[in-house]
Amino acid sequence: MKKTLLFTLLAVASVTASWAQKMPYQDPTLPVDQRVDDLMQRLTLEEKTKLMMNSSPAIPRLGIPQFDWWSEALHGVGRNGLATVFPSCIGMACSFDDDLIERIYVAVSDEARAKNTQQRREGKPIARYQALSFWTPNINIFRDPRWGRGQETYGEDPFMNARMGLRVVRGLQGTQIANSKYFKLHACAKHFAVHSGPEKTRHFFNIEDLPARDLWETYLPAFKTLVQEGNVQQVMCAYQRFEGDPCCGSNRLLQQILRDEWGFKGLVVSDCGAIDDFYKPMRHEVSADSAAASAKAVLSGTDVECGRSYRSLPQAVRRGDISEEQINVSVRRLLKGRFELGNFDADSLVEWTNIPTSVISSKEHRDLARQMGREQMVLLKNNGILPLQLERAGERLLVMGPNAADSTMLWGIYFGTPAHTVTPLEGIEARLGHVPFVQACDITSMTVEQKAIGKSTETADGSTTLQMKTTGTKTYTIAEILQSAREAETIIFVGGISPNLEKEQAKVSVPGFDGGDRTSIELPQVQRDILRALHEAGKKIVFVNCSGSAVALAPEMETCDAIVQAWYAGEQGGHALADVLFGDYNPSGKLAVTFYKDDSQLPPFDEYKMANRTYRFFQGEPLFPFGFGLSYTTFNVTNEKLNVKSDGSVEVTAIVKNTGKREGTEIVQVYLRRPGDVGGPLKTLRGYARVNLQPGEQQTVTIDLPRERFEWWDAQSNTMRVLPGKYEVLVGTSSADKDLKALTVNI
Repeated sequence: MKKTLLFTLLAVASVTASWAQKMPYQDPTLPVDQRVDDLMQRLTLEEKTKLMMNSSPAIPRLGIPQFDWWSEALHGVGRNGLATVFPSCIGMACSFDDDLIERIYVAVSDEARAKNTQQRREGKPIARYQALSFWTPNINIFRDPRWGRGQETYGEDPFMNARMGLRVVRGLQGTQIANSKYFKLHACAKHFAVHSGPEKTRHFFNIEDLPARDLWETYLPAFKTLVQEGNVQQVMCAYQRFEGDPCCGSNRLLQQILRDEWGFKGLVVSDCGAIDDFYKPMRHEVSADSAAASAKAVLSGTDVECGRSYRSLPQAVRRGDISEEQINVSVRRLLKGRFELGNFDADSLVEWTNIPTSVISSKEHRDLARQMGREQMVLLKNNGILPLQLERAGERLLVMGPNAADSTMLWGIYFGTPAHTVTPLEGIEARLGHVPFVQACDITSMTVEQKAIGKSTETADGSTTLQMKTTGTKTYTIAEILQSAREAETIIFVGGISPNLEKEQAKVSVPGFDGGDRTSIELPQVQRDILRALHEAGKKIVFVNCSGSAVALAPEMETCDAIVQAWYAGEQGGHALADVLFGDYNPSGKLAVTFYKDDSQLPPFDEYKMANRTYRFFQGEPLFPFGFGLSYTTFNVTNEKLNVKSDGSVEVTAIVKNTGKREGTEIVQVYLRRPGDVGGPLKTLRGYARVNLQPGEQQTVTIDLPRERFEWWDAQSNTMRVLPGKYEVLVGTSSADKDLKALTVNI
C-alpha cells in the first residue's frame, strides 16, 4: 500500500512539473474559464478575428490547432467520406420513435468522433466537414410542403420538432453520458428564427407583420426547448430579415429572446454568407460595407461567421464601429466551446477519442438504418393487395418507375458516402430473385438517360463507387410502357420526386420545381399519366412515393391499389421497402406533415402567418391528416381516462388492443385544444407513445402531460404561459377528429 501511494505521489508530482513548463491555458487541470482568461490575454486582435470565422487557421505561436466550425450530420456524417446514411429527417419523424432517433445520433456521433480522431492521428489537417461542430438539427417548422428543405426538419408540429430535436442533441453531444468532462460533439439548432422558404428570396426577404402569437406559439418553442432542456451548444441564425433586421443582426432575436430571456450561453453561428447579405447590393442592404456588417452582427450576438466578412473586424475596430472588448465577448464563447470539446487537450484525457474507426459504416449502424427505414414508411392506402403474396400461382410482378433503381435518391440531401446503397429494385430482388424492370420515365419527363455500369472501384476511405456513363437517351411512349407490362399482373411503381429537385437552392427549373422549392405539390404529370394508363389496362398497382415532402395524390387514390410513402429512406431503403411490401415488417409510420388534396388548399408560399396552415390551423379536409398511417392489422383504443396529479400534471391512460391477425405497432397520440380560443390552434400535439402488440394482445398505455405542456398563448400578457381553465385532451390514432376521443380537464 505504501509503495502504491509513493508511485501515485511521484506521478502527480511529475504531471504537475510538466504543466508548470506550459502556459496556464494548456493545463487541463484548470477550470475552463481560467484557461480562457489566460489565452485571451495572449491573442492579438487579428488572431481573435481569425478564430471567429468557420475555417479557423492554426496559430502556431500559441499552439492553437486548426479548427473548422462547419460539419454536417443531418442524417449521418455528411460530406466526409464513408459513413452510414440514415433516412431523411422528415421520414424519421414519421416513426414517432424518439428512442431510435437518439440511438441513431449516438451512432452518427460515434462515426464523427472516430473520423476526427483518425484524421488527427494521421497528422492530417482538420478541414471543413472534419471537425467536432455539427450544424444540425434543423428544427424549423415545415409550414408549407413546397419548401425544398422541409425534409431536413421533423415536421410541421412544434412539439414534435422539440422532442425529436432534443434526442438529436443528446445523441450528438454525448450528454446522455453522466459526468463526462468533455462534449462528444457540438450540435446546432437552426435556423433561428422564422425560416422555411422560399429559398430563392431568402437573401433579401423580410418577414414583417407576423402576429406575436405565431412567433411564440409556432416558430420559437422548439428552439426554446433545445436551449433550456437540451443545453444545445450552438444556434445558427437564419438568412432573412425579421421585422427589418437580418436574423444574424437582430438584437431582439439574439440578445433579448435567446440570451436574456432563455439564458443561452453558447455560440451563435451565422448561416453561410449571411453577413455578406447585410451590405451586398440587391440583398438586405442594411449596412454600408463589410466592416459595418461584421460589427453589427457581433454586437447583436453572432459569434462565429460562416464566410469571410469577419476579416474586416480589425478595420471596424479602428474606425470605431465596435470595440475590441465587445469582440472579446464572442471570442470567449468560442474558446470555451473548443476547450469543452477537448480541442486543446491530449487524446488520453478525452474519452471520446477511444471510439474505434470500426464503428464507421458498421453492421450495427447499417442495421439501425434498416430499422429506421422500416419504421418511417407510412402506408397511406391498401385495398388488401399488401403485403404481397407472390406464392399465388400465376402472379407476375414488374418493377417500374424513375426511383426504383436510383441509389442517390435514397440519400436525400447533406449526405455521406455509404459503403453500398440498396435500391428499391435491389431490395425486391434480394427477396425474390430476378424481377423485370422498366424505368418508363424520368421524374418529370418521358425521356430518360440510358446508363451503362462499369467496374466498381474502391476509394481511399473504403467506400465503393460504380462507374456510370451515359450512353444516350430513350423516350418512352405510353404504348411502349403498356407493351412492356403486358405479362405483368402487379406493378410496383417506385416514383415520386427527387432530392435533386427539392433541396437547398437547387439550380433547376422544370415543371413543378424552381430553385430548390416546389411550385406545385401535385405528382408530376408524366407519372400520373402512366399510372392511369396501367390502371385502365387492368394492372394492380402498388405505388411507392419517394419524396421529402407531402405530395398531392388524390388521382392516385383512384388508380392505385396501395400507396406507400417511403420518403428518402437511406442506404438500406431498398431492404426496408421490401420488408414492408412482403410483410416481413408491419408498417407503423404516421405522417409528420399534412398531405393536402391539391395546390388550391395552400396559402401563398411566402405568407408566414399560420392561418389555415398545417393540421393545427387548417380549416379544410386534407387527403391524409397529420398522424395518419395504416397497418396490416387493426387496433382498438378504449377506456381513455385522465388523472390530475397533485403537482398539476395530467396522466392520460388508454387501453390499446390489437384486434387483427398480425403483430403490429400502434402510435397513440394526445392533442390539446382550448375551447373558445378564437385564433388558437384547432388542436396541437402534446404527447405520443408507441405500443407493440401481438394479435389479440392489449396493453394500458400511459402518457404523462407535465404542467408545462399546458402552456398556451396569453393575449393579455403577450406570452406563453400555463393558462388556468378548461382544456380538451384528445386521445387517438391520428389528428383527425374521427380518430380522437375528447376528455375535459380543468387546469
